[in-house]
Amino acid sequence: MSKKVRLAIVGVGNCACSLVQGIFYYKNKNLDNIEGIMVPDIGGYKPYDIEIVAAWDIDERKVGKDVSEAIFAPPNCTTIFYKDVPHLGVKVRKGKVLDGVADHMNQFPQEKSFVPSSEKEDELEDVVSVLKDTQADVLINYVPVGSENAARFYAEACLKAGVAFVNAMPTFIVSDPMWGERFEKEGIPAVGDDIKSQLGATILHRALVQLFVDRGIPLRRSYQLNFGGNTDFLNMLERNRLKTKKVSKTEAVTSILPYDIGWENIHIGPSDWVPWLKDKKIAYIRLEGEHFGGVPMSLEVKLEVEDSPNSAGSAIDAIRCAKLAKDRGIGGPLISISAYTMKHPPKQFPDYIAKQMVQEFIEGKRDR
Repeated sequence: MSKKVRLAIVGVGNCACSLVQGIFYYKNKNLDNIEGIMVPDIGGYKPYDIEIVAAWDIDERKVGKDVSEAIFAPPNCTTIFYKDVPHLGVKVRKGKVLDGVADHMNQFPQEKSFVPSSEKEDELEDVVSVLKDTQADVLINYVPVGSENAARFYAEACLKAGVAFVNAMPTFIVSDPMWGERFEKEGIPAVGDDIKSQLGATILHRALVQLFVDRGIPLRRSYQLNFGGNTDFLNMLERNRLKTKKVSKTEAVTSILPYDIGWENIHIGPSDWVPWLKDKKIAYIRLEGEHFGGVPMSLEVKLEVEDSPNSAGSAIDAIRCAKLAKDRGIGGPLISISAYTMKHPPKQFPDYIAKQMVQEFIEGKRDR
């Protein structure tokens, strides 16, 4: 078994920046004292065993640069918690644009949006060739929300190259039975869809809904309103790109309920872009219910968190589980780690059950 997880990254944005920083941040940490990680050891793989071997982006300020430099290029704006990322010897290649850029993005200053690269795009055969040549184990997909065709393009490349696929965005691929069957037939692990942050709005909202259910309080209405200042929120100003995102976030919460409260009584989704917040995300969550005697009650919570490191905390587990599955010759959607780290997995489970399932998978007590 390889001691490294050879990772390819699509989309060298804030999430990739946090992930790469985290790999080196934890590199010199004593394993017994690692903090901020849900699962420090996954089948012998530590967080710092991940090695970046390939990367794609479409921004001129990133394409052609070493990944160690590209992760800090504009419009990335996440917190720099480990600035001494060494030169990796991996240049960012020009990805296939397809629907990867929302039409409205050119209406905003380039330092907040993107600068299109004039380099030649990698076609499918190019991506497959790079994945094979670099002996990539896993590819993580960070293309923007709404990039349906681009997401499927890289999933197809993984199928052709024999590379495990982690889908961190809300195009339904791993949770789509047709795609799931293809990954299983080819013997390739897949984790998805739509990354569920380590402690973000979705996991908090789910926990609160579970509390209502466990304490016998009928939930009547709920909302979750999110806003932030990174390019993810800027991209999501174009509402027609949000269909799968809203479905993903909403089902992640309503799946906890053993009853239907009606579509008009649940609202979950991004609300606005506030540039000066940068990578900070603010979420307001409200739940309304009835306790003993049908007496009304309500609960409101405000969550404030740096968005991309929160995402990386889940991604680093999903990546290592995908590699462990590959080592074991397991193909198809990985049910346990998908339920634990994704908003729209092939099958939803309460989070405490998903956590137990992941531990059983790591210990070899379940095959996916």
